[in-house]
Amino acid sequence: MKNSTLKSNHPALPYYLPAPSRWPFIGSIGLFFLALSIANFVHDNLIGHYFFFAGALLIAYMLFGWFSTVISESMHGLYNQQLDRTFRWGMLWFIVSEIAFFGIFFGALFYARQFAVPVLGGDLPPIATHDLLWPQFHASWPLLKNPNPTTFPGADAVIPAFGIPALNTFLLLSSAAFVTWAHWGLTKNRRWQINLGLAITILLGVTFLCLQAYEYTEAYTKLNLKLSSGIYGTTFFMLTGFHAAHVTIGLTMLTVILVRCLKGHFQPHHHFGFEAVSWYWHFVDVVWLCLFVFVYWL
Repeated sequence: MKNSTLKSNHPALPYYLPAPSRWPFIGSIGLFFLALSIANFVHDNLIGHYFFFAGALLIAYMLFGWFSTVISESMHGLYNQQLDRTFRWGMLWFIVSEIAFFGIFFGALFYARQFAVPVLGGDLPPIATHDLLWPQFHASWPLLKNPNPTTFPGADAVIPAFGIPALNTFLLLSSAAFVTWAHWGLTKNRRWQINLGLAITILLGVTFLCLQAYEYTEAYTKLNLKLSSGIYGTTFFMLTGFHAAHVTIGLTMLTVILVRCLKGHFQPHHHFGFEAVSWYWHFVDVVWLCLFVFVYWL
């Protein structure tokens, strides 16, 4: 693939313009297969599993290839201030889209907790909804006894906030501190500090996921807290599950950045790849703080 360079309005600032790439096309095919898999899952068609794996493999191939291309361009000096601003705006809007993604599920949690459950329990008008539908239902949160416990049996108990969730909060906050410490080391060109900070961050993140898996096992086997345990179980697992997925993505990104740091890719004044992953990790930390407060604690 050949690259071209166009001159910008600023004579001392050439603008690097990549040649047309195949990666967006490959990514689109992968997303199409994933959409097909979802449609077939809904209808219980076995072929949906094949569509899903095909789409997932294509997406993974696209991500690996596209990011490898970008890294290669950066290592060959094909970057400038305008391209750096483009990357920063792109990462910023990506995080904004992630905020909107989690905002939907937090909105569902607040709607169920502050409106739907109180209405069904007769605590909010219209009172007729409670009298006609579930006259024996009493609103409470966490919702352990559903309006129709025969169809949707509730959980026996919820996970206490000041146990594994509090420990996980400490782990993620500590990881945020260590990735910031690693960034400071990068600005000072202290390679040992960069590598050690990233390694500790990854270790803390992996420990978080292990504790989350243990918590899920306890919830399913001992507390009867499941995805099917009514609105509380649904919102609990949707929010914590998607957050765990984002932690996994963040750990993958951090691992790639650590390998690049070990190879000496980043310089004190040119390391947006590192900064982008750091932004994402801090976003994951903030989401967990909201989860700890609104899902586990309050």
